[in-house]
Amino acid sequence: MKIVIINYGAGNIQSIKFAFERLGYEAVLSQDEAEIKTADKIIFPGVGEASSAMRMLRKSRLDTLIPQLTQPVLGICLGMQLMCHSSEEGNTTGLGIFDVDVVKFSNKVKVPQIGWNEITNLKTGLFKGVTEKDHIYLVHSFYAPLSKETIATSEYELPYSAALAKDNFYGVQFHPEKSSLVGEKILMNFLSIK
Repeated sequence: MKIVIINYGAGNIQSIKFAFERLGYEAVLSQDEAEIKTADKIIFPGVGEASSAMRMLRKSRLDTLIPQLTQPVLGICLGMQLMCHSSEEGNTTGLGIFDVDVVKFSNKVKVPQIGWNEITNLKTGLFKGVTEKDHIYLVHSFYAPLSKETIATSEYELPYSAALAKDNFYGVQFHPEKSSLVGEKILMNFLSIK
């Protein structure tokens, strides 16, 4: 199985690569269009600020490639947010895969939300074997509100999308590579998606 982690300059890509190695899989880091197109599974990571990350995607023309991909794609953290219609962070237009706008938590709570949180309302095979109220690890100041594409929920000030799915695209707000055995199970489930 060929796993490609999109390397566009915004992401904790090494920790994701190591997570797959722990599971017994080799993942390739690449921003080469041909290599990405021939992957069986694609990881779209992201750590940092939305508008600068979108600039890097546009510079490498990945902003047009990613929405056209037909194999399973998993966006992680900022990667998931960039797959949405827009983000309040930097007033950024996203890739428009998920029909939801990313917004910032209010000033009533401490941001970023850092640490372990429960995950609930689990849907789709991405969460096979994951138990309601299992804990996942998050670091974020912005969130995707609940929508028809929400496949898991977490709560901080209010319920929000911990994961989204549409067609062959999946996104998780949390970091599966830092979420212990639950995260490993989710990554393995992603690899088994046809």
